[in-house]
Amino acid sequence: MVIYDFGMNNGDDVAYYLKKDVRIVGVEANKALCDQVCRRFPEEIAAGRLTVLNVALSDRESAEPLTFYLHKTNHVLSQLPRPEDPSQFDAVDVPCRTPASIVSEFGEPLYIKIDVEHFDGPVLRNLFQAGIFPPEISAEAHSVEVFALMVANGYNSFSLVDGATVTKKYGFPDHSAGPFGEDIRERWDDADSFLHTLSSARLGWKDIHASKVIPPSGKPRERVIAARQLRSLASRTIGALAEKITPQG
Repeated sequence: MVIYDFGMNNGDDVAYYLKKDVRIVGVEANKALCDQVCRRFPEEIAAGRLTVLNVALSDRESAEPLTFYLHKTNHVLSQLPRPEDPSQFDAVDVPCRTPASIVSEFGEPLYIKIDVEHFDGPVLRNLFQAGIFPPEISAEAHSVEVFALMVANGYNSFSLVDGATVTKKYGFPDHSAGPFGEDIRERWDDADSFLHTLSSARLGWKDIHASKVIPPSGKPRERVIAARQLRSLASRTIGALAEKITPQG
């Protein structure tokens, strides 16, 4: 079994995955970060426990490189889609591969982590269209499409990991994705209950985890659901009021 780290960054999550005693395939479009990971884990690479691929993920096969945008001051904000303000980025050409082709080459996944800025949806679609449904999978919650794709492809147990909590709650370095599977201390909900959870927490720097092996907890009591709905309504109302009273430039 293999853990796939799509959006490996500097390897902080790789260090955690290596403790699981499985093979790791780390994929990262930023060559400088790939070089850093290679210097960090030379023994694991030599032993075949870690493979590092310096490629950009694409939703279609192509021999042509893709343009990847490296953020000039904060590498965690580098992205594949063209940014709204390109002046903050350096455009570089990077070889590309589809997620499905990588999984086909390296073997059956135990877990797939997806953390590729603003491209998580296309990565999920490519995997699912190829019939790849790992026992555990996660993707960033920047779009409700991520949750919808997981539900549409048979996942019905979900947990939400807030990126701002992984350092204090789990001891991971800043900007790590954090734990997966049974290491997550948050509640596991079915799709209906998780929709309320996501609505209350709102989209953003959070990871949606979906599992085919961890059953959802019992349904929350009605008053818990009502409280979630109330918090969500209050958040939306405050946001709408703020937009109305914000002075226009």
